[in-house]
Amino acid sequence: MKAIVERATLLKCLAHIQSVVERRNTIPILSNVLIEARDNGLRLMATDLDLQVVETIAASIDLNGATTASAHTLFDIVRKLPEGSQVELATSGDKMTVNAGRSRFSLATLKRDDFPVIAETELPTSFTLKAAELRELIDATRFAISTEETRYYLNGIYLHAVDGAVPHLRAVATDGHRLARIELDLPEGAAGMPGVIVPRKCVAEVRKLLDECADDAPVDIALSTSKIRFRFSAEATLTSKLIDGTFPDYTRVIPTANDRLLRIDAKSLSEGVDRVAAIATTEKTRAVKLALGRDKVTLSVTSPENGTAAEEVPADYASPEFEVGFNYRYLLDILGQVGSDQVDVHLADAAAPTLIRENDDSKALYVLMPMRV
Repeated sequence: MKAIVERATLLKCLAHIQSVVERRNTIPILSNVLIEARDNGLRLMATDLDLQVVETIAASIDLNGATTASAHTLFDIVRKLPEGSQVELATSGDKMTVNAGRSRFSLATLKRDDFPVIAETELPTSFTLKAAELRELIDATRFAISTEETRYYLNGIYLHAVDGAVPHLRAVATDGHRLARIELDLPEGAAGMPGVIVPRKCVAEVRKLLDECADDAPVDIALSTSKIRFRFSAEATLTSKLIDGTFPDYTRVIPTANDRLLRIDAKSLSEGVDRVAAIATTEKTRAVKLALGRDKVTLSVTSPENGTAAEEVPADYASPEFEVGFNYRYLLDILGQVGSDQVDVHLADAAAPTLIRENDDSKALYVLMPMRV
């Protein structure tokens, strides 16, 4: 194998590829990136056995061939090479040389035949979203993905089709303390799709690749009950196994009869919560108390170690006065996703789930469980 590629092109590709590779592996070849010199360019692939990223980049190919080398080492080398340099990759025996300008590196390799590949068969359901739509689905929900490994079925985004007068594609994530849900018009080809749970790591890698896409760039999505594939272009494809589990019936926790409505400026509320939370330094003091009164909300935090903090925020509220507490970080996460100036907070009492959304017509809604304060 022998190929010459621009440093910037190779670095951008390796940045995507190497993030899939775990730093510690009991199987040595999983630490490597597969590099194939083909007539149409340089093809790179990385996998952790659950997730696979493949990307093809333009290169001058002198000799076709394939090898595998340490993904993180190669990324570090290319990252430190001079800008604008041409990088030559060549194999000889069980070594791969990396040459650029006056720099010379020789890396150990492992056989290409030992590199595991997730089967790239056709998947039964396929549809297309614009990059901006997929970004919106991910950003509105991923902060609520659970990191608790015991309830593994919550460690991803639940993607499914919802029938109705206007069918929707719906994404949901929850960690038991908060829930995020967003829906878009059902794209052509998604009707009858199975409900699937897209793993947290896959979501993170897809989101990174979306940063390189224009808003109206098409992203082809294909899935089965066990796999999902995102094709960003002819050059980049990500394939992942899905979480094998049953997502809980989330509709039961979305309140429908919360009759106390608080309308408030989202930015003012977010900034106020952030300020009073400055004295919350421990898990026990993460609760921010909202005292709802006529046309105002008083935010307060009490910390046995640091003291107290309070701030009054103007609001539109005409229901009976009462107090409720929330984990301030969870509340800030939700407010950070609100795209409008105003947010509607639908409350029932200090122990019931609270519904938060921009307005009754918004695509996204959030449910937040209260805390005792």
